Amino acid sequence: MEWMIGVCVVMGMLVMSWWILPYGKNDEKTVGKGKVPKGNSGWPLLGETLDFIASGYTSNPVTFLEKRKSLYGNVFKTCILGSNVIISTDPDVNKVVLQNHQANFVPAYPKSIRELMGEQSILKMNGTMHKKVHTLIAGFLRSPQFKARITRDIEHTVKQCFASWTPHQPIYVQDQVKRITFPVLVKVLMSVGPGEELDFLYREFAEFIKGLICLPLKFPGTRLYKSLQSKDRMVKMVRKIVDERKKLMRDNNGDEEGNTVNDVLDALLRDKGDSSSSAGLSPEMISQNIIEMMIPGQETLPTAMTMAIKFLSDSPLALSKLQEENMKLKRLKINCSEDYSWTEYMSLPFTQNVISETLRMANIVNGIWRKSVNDIEIKGYLIPKHWCVMASLTSVHMDEKNYENPFKFDPWRWEKIGVVTGNNSFTPFGGGHRLCPGLELSRLELSIFLHHLVTTYRWVAERDEIIYFPTVKMKRKLPISLEPINA
Repeated sequence: MEWMIGVCVVMGMLVMSWWILPYGKNDEKTVGKGKVPKGNSGWPLLGETLDFIASGYTSNPVTFLEKRKSLYGNVFKTCILGSNVIISTDPDVNKVVLQNHQANFVPAYPKSIRELMGEQSILKMNGTMHKKVHTLIAGFLRSPQFKARITRDIEHTVKQCFASWTPHQPIYVQDQVKRITFPVLVKVLMSVGPGEELDFLYREFAEFIKGLICLPLKFPGTRLYKSLQSKDRMVKMVRKIVDERKKLMRDNNGDEEGNTVNDVLDALLRDKGDSSSSAGLSPEMISQNIIEMMIPGQETLPTAMTMAIKFLSDSPLALSKLQEENMKLKRLKINCSEDYSWTEYMSLPFTQNVISETLRMANIVNGIWRKSVNDIEIKGYLIPKHWCVMASLTSVHMDEKNYENPFKFDPWRWEKIGVVTGNNSFTPFGGGHRLCPGLELSRLELSIFLHHLVTTYRWVAERDEIIYFPTVKMKRKLPISLEPINA
């Protein structure tokens, strides 16, 4: 969940100032051998906000961080609109923050996000409850039955989207990819297929998501009020599906085939509780969190797809290599007349390198935000109680100490370094106990999208620019003109 929410936190801090954390509440101090990192709190209330915003509108989104790294080191303090923040660009410090072994940190979210998610939100879950929900979802997404079925579903949705494209006419990639990701996402979560329900969810979700970053004012006419209304309508619909599914499960009690786990909703409903809780997850909690789970899938994956096309358009050699690898697989499948498998897509080495490089360079999630619940010492740095700490992913991904020529799109670099699960310098999906459970599914969807795109079309992208603030996106939605390869 937080894989995407982290994107929103920065903007939330900028538009809400004192609603997030009280200005100047914590004084510098020393605990044990640790000291508060060096830095500059900037102007009263505004802090260093203006510099922070300005860097997001440049071609180098880490200028704010790099300047302060050179002055104060890899971990430094700053102030963003009244919030005392310690920013870490150190992979080892980030790992400790994300692992959070002794529960020293809690997620830090703007008030509008907290209002939208509600009291039963997975964002507020910690300890046993969060671990249980995370395990249920991750276990389902790893199941062989799910992998076989979702591979076919993604292929179908990708081809259906491509069939609507008109050759030699502008295709706005940033909009089009959402037509792929949303139907797949809702199918994974609760098996809702094309039709009125899907269309309803798409419309309401578009309204709901607008309220993640807004002033936390809830009277009629405000953005937050409208988003809460949209969420209420979605929750009612999802609750109806939950109730129907529970009845079906009762009717099929003892019928192994009828009780097959088909989606995330099934996986959550089958939780019966354990020794630490007398019952499983409540229908209301499940309904609320199904809506929340739409956020990372629909806001980050389309961006990754769009950025992949942008980077490949600017790198003809990489595009040629990618097309060569995928054409080889396509010819193989034509000759043997067998369906593609999850494993075949995920085993394309250069395709996976392109995806890794896209995730590294796009930096869709710029950092993970936490608030300390105790005075915490990490590598000689003191993070005072109640301070925010941002584990910067962007600065690590774009640091020349970690990656040679970090601003160059170079998929071949991954042939040397590989993608290691424990690599502290590559964390596009977060880390620790809150590591995104859908990371493999995201890679699969990217793999299928790229495979069918490069084996079906040639394209030319119009000139466009990447905007890094408040979220990563293309200024003109990346228009491309394409033609079928067999034409």
